[in-house]
Amino acid sequence: MPTDLLSVLVEFRERNIRYVLAGGLAVLLHGIDRLTAGIDLVVDLAPEVDARQFADAAVRERWRRESGMVVLSFWDPRNRRPTVDLFANYPMEFELLFRDSLLLPLATTTVRVASLDHLISIKRAAGRPKDLDDADRLAELRDRK
Repeated sequence: MPTDLLSVLVEFRERNIRYVLAGGLAVLLHGIDRLTAGIDLVVDLAPEVDARQFADAAVRERWRRESGMVVLSFWDPRNRRPTVDLFANYPMEFELLFRDSLLLPLATTTVRVASLDHLISIKRAAGRPKDLDDADRLAELRDRK
């Protein structure tokens, strides 16, 4: 499994791509032990961002409806970087998610991570057993604070 998580996030920062971590790595950075194989991101898909068809909400909705698409996955064919999953459909506005996100340390940099409340909502909406377990553990962490 590729482990160069940091270079992906540093490259996003260097290219001024607005993103928020919202998956297993976000859970880990909030302090919950969790293994993850990739990076789950919500990316600012404003029309001026050159992400081509993926930036078109109508196209993403059609893909979701017709194929059940949840994320668009990018992987390094040389297997040096982890898979990056971009959420195709997101239950809240990016600006709200970005505004409430936290800058948390990761190695030699900081990364933007979904707030506890938003991450709990994301995990509950996903509904898979591991996501529901993550949501419960995150809620316990939030309630202790």
